[in-house]
Amino acid sequence: MTSKTSRSDATDEIRTYRRSDVIVVYRTKDSFGGLSNMASGFPLYVNGVHIPTSEALYQACRFPHLPEIQRLIIQQHSPMTAKMKSKPHRQHSRGDWDEVRFRIMRWCLRVKLAQHYDSFGKLLLMTQGRPIVEQSRKDDYWGAKVCADDDETLVGQNVLGRLLMELRGLLESDTTHNMMVVHPLNISNFLLFGKPIHDVIAEPGIRWKQQSQTAMF
Repeated sequence: MTSKTSRSDATDEIRTYRRSDVIVVYRTKDSFGGLSNMASGFPLYVNGVHIPTSEALYQACRFPHLPEIQRLIIQQHSPMTAKMKSKPHRQHSRGDWDEVRFRIMRWCLRVKLAQHYDSFGKLLLMTQGRPIVEQSRKDDYWGAKVCADDDETLVGQNVLGRLLMELRGLLESDTTHNMMVVHPLNISNFLLFGKPIHDVIAEPGIRWKQQSQTAMF
């Protein structure tokens, strides 16, 4: 199914996948496109703030010390635009970004599941235990790139795909819906608009798309 080339750290393993053996996440309009951070239709609500996509939440977490940059990112309706708005400021990312970004991405995915437990959860379970691979044209850390001489082969660390598989496993055993509550990360300066991020709770009956208060700005 997959082969591995070990490096010094397990998280640095380069993996090789055959397209026919895996669930490929690439275009958001594809069957499993909703697993992508670039997918619309999964707005989030953290600390009373409406955040259009998990990509915007992840990018905002780069800048806990720069609330105005966080606002700029979260105001974007398009996840790609949110990502692009972060780029000119990345030299000012939190100093430990490379050390904490894996944990922050995992937390963002869990927030997405908590607040879309039925729809996002259903999509995860529909993968039926198959490997999940985030196909990327440029990024072989979060995803895997198409082999230059073989369109059927994807190579990369596929960290995002592996986080989705981890999340799927946790969901499969979540018989008491504990994953509908997500605690804040135990890292320094885990802030949104200058305030500590609190527990994220999916309250029954909340219609996330109707939370139009991107006010709070």
